[in-house]
Amino acid sequence: MESYTYLLLLAIILASTKAFGLVTEKVHLPQVVGALLAGIIMGPSGIGVLQSTDFLVKTAEIGVIMLMFTAGIDTELEELKKTGAKAFVIALFGVFVPLFLCGGLYFVFFLKEMNFYNLLQAAFVGAVFSATSVGITVETLNEMGKLKTTTGTTLLSAALIDDILGIIVLSILTGLSGGASSGEVNLGEVGGVVLRIALFFVFVLFVGFVAKKFFAHLSEDHWHSRRIAIWALAFAFIMSYCAEEFFGVADITGAYFAGLILCNVSKSRQFVAKKFTVTSYMVFTPVFFASVGMKTNLMDMNSQIFIFAMCLVVAAIISKIIGCGGAGKLVRMTNHQALVIGIGMVSRSEVALMVAQKGIDASMINPAILPAIVLSVISSALVTPILLKVAVLKGPELE
Repeated sequence: MESYTYLLLLAIILASTKAFGLVTEKVHLPQVVGALLAGIIMGPSGIGVLQSTDFLVKTAEIGVIMLMFTAGIDTELEELKKTGAKAFVIALFGVFVPLFLCGGLYFVFFLKEMNFYNLLQAAFVGAVFSATSVGITVETLNEMGKLKTTTGTTLLSAALIDDILGIIVLSILTGLSGGASSGEVNLGEVGGVVLRIALFFVFVLFVGFVAKKFFAHLSEDHWHSRRIAIWALAFAFIMSYCAEEFFGVADITGAYFAGLILCNVSKSRQFVAKKFTVTSYMVFTPVFFASVGMKTNLMDMNSQIFIFAMCLVVAAIISKIIGCGGAGKLVRMTNHQALVIGIGMVSRSEVALMVAQKGIDASMINPAILPAIVLSVISSALVTPILLKVAVLKGPELE
C-alpha cells in the first residue's frame, strides 16, 4: 500500500517554518533563522517528528536552485557600475579573508596534516563564510536613513560582487573535489578541472547571449504572462543540470548564472522574480531550511565541536570586519566608513547554508560540524544589526 507520510511531513514543515519565521520576524531577525530553528526543534535534536526522506532531499534541492536563481535575477548591475573598483576590492578581501581564517580554524582543529585533500576540505569550510547576506544590513541602514549614502551604496555593491566571487570559488572547489580522494595533487586532474570551469563560463556567455535575446523578444508581448515565468523556471533547471552534468560545477552555480543572465531583461525581470519568490517560499525553500535544521543534530556535539563552534562564531564575525573594513581603508575610506562597511558585511544566511550543504554532499565537509556552521550563521544574523547601529550612531555623519 502506498504511503502518504510525505504529505504529513510537508504539512509539518510548512506550518512550523512559518510559525517560527513569524516569531523571529517579530524580533527583527530574518525568517530563515526561524525556519532553521523549526528544523532543529522538530527534527532529531528536538521533538523528532521530522525525519529526512528522499522526497524531502529532492524538494530541498529544488528549493536551493530556486533560491540561487532568485539571487541572480535580483542582482542590481547598475549598483555595481556606480562604485566599481572600490566595491570589487572590498568584496575580494571579504571573500578571501574568511576563506583563510575560517578554513584555517577548521584545519587546526580537525585536520592538522598538510596535504591537498585536507586543504580542500578546509577551503570548503572557509567558502561557507565567504558569502554575505545584506538583507539585515539593508533593513537597518534604511531604518536609520543611511541606505542611500555613498557608504550604503558601496556596501550593497560589494555584497553583490561578494556573492559572484563566492560562487566562482565554490565552482572551483566543487570541480577539484571530484578527484581529490587521495592526499596528493594530480596536476592532470587539476588542469582538467580548470579547463571544465573555463568551458562552463564560455558556455554561460554563449547561452547568455542567446537566452537574453529570446527572453527580451518574449517580454515584448508577454512580460506579464505566466508563460515567461515557466520558461524562466525551465531555463534555471536546464542551466543547473548542465553545470553539474557536463562541467562538474555545482548545480546552484548554474541556477545563479541563469538568474544573472535574466536580470538584464528589465521588462519581465520583476514579474519573473515575483513569481519565483512566491513559488519558492510557498513550498521548496521552507523544506530546504528545515532540512538543514534537521541535519543539525545538537545531541552529537562533543566538547571539541562545541569549542570549535565558539571559535568559529568569532572568526566568522571578525573575518568580515577585518577583511572588508581593511579593504575599505585601502580604497581610502574613513575609519568610520570602513568600520560600517566591515560590520555591514558580517551577516550570513541562505548562500552560506547552501555552500555548506554542497560541501557535505561532496564529502568535503564533515556533517558533524554542521551545528557549528548553523550556530555561526545565526550568530552573525543576530549581532549585525546591533553592532551596525552602534557603529553608525557613535561615529560622524555617514557620507
